[in-house]
Amino acid sequence: MSLSSYNGPILTLVVNPSAGGGRARKLLPKVATALLTELPGANLRVFQTTSFSEARLRCIAAVEQARPAVAGQRSDALVVMGGDGMMHLGLNACAGTDVPLGVVPGGRGNDFCRGVGVPSDVMGAVRVIVAGGTRRIDLMEARGDLAGGAERRWVGSIVSTGFDGRVNYRTNNSTVPLGALSYAWATLAELRVFEPLPYRLLIDGVPRNQSAMFACVGNAGVFGGGMLGCPNADVEDGLLDVTIIHPVSRATLLRLLPTMYSGGFVKDPAVELLRAREVVVDGDGLYGMADGEELGRVPLRLRAVEDMLTLFSPQ
Repeated sequence: MSLSSYNGPILTLVVNPSAGGGRARKLLPKVATALLTELPGANLRVFQTTSFSEARLRCIAAVEQARPAVAGQRSDALVVMGGDGMMHLGLNACAGTDVPLGVVPGGRGNDFCRGVGVPSDVMGAVRVIVAGGTRRIDLMEARGDLAGGAERRWVGSIVSTGFDGRVNYRTNNSTVPLGALSYAWATLAELRVFEPLPYRLLIDGVPRNQSAMFACVGNAGVFGGGMLGCPNADVEDGLLDVTIIHPVSRATLLRLLPTMYSGGFVKDPAVELLRAREVVVDGDGLYGMADGEELGRVPLRLRAVEDMLTLFSPQ
């Protein structure tokens, strides 16, 4: 592309307006104004999507059409605004490319932002995009019988399959409009009937057959609206973090859950922390959730892949 035909970088902003109970829709004018004001040479394209599939296609199209930087100018970029489902679509579209991804939290959990160090307040995240600093981070590759017929998905945060996964699934499918309290309600509802689950794990080729309350596998370490499921996770170390909570009573699990917000739960003897490059999760009655979305039935093959995503990030 010649410099004479270059009219400034294009920022494609794909928004789920219903995220956070409509919070994203209310904040969108402020976000768009800030991007236009602070990046006067940029062209902003905004798409308010009406479905998950539309949002996915908008993200893919933006990446496919993105142009590299010209003569010191910024490259085109994809910006997603909404909950963790939108972040999941954005990182899957940008994975393995040089197209920068900007993330603007507008949902209930905003766990991906927390896990990668992007401010969890909207305008703080916008300032990160305006500043233009980026870094390359790892992603988790998930393969198996995945939701929607996909053979592979990229995961930014955590894959959960036990108690945590069932709570996530119950939250997503709840018909009770509880907003930020949805996860807590689902936790208590699931706890009434939950029993330890049989896991068949393969951790860097080493088999482990055991019962557990849950075993979650993380790239970044946050899920469930701020819980530090994998508190030592590092998105630049080329490794996955594995957290296993061995069988405990319901009362003990209830006691541990609040301490997941601080990471204090790792002090309990029932908690085991591991690191690996590849983890296969299998077991009877297990279903995977990833980045707050349905991932698919086990077995799931999870692998750390280094240097997969360019992310607008604080410097």
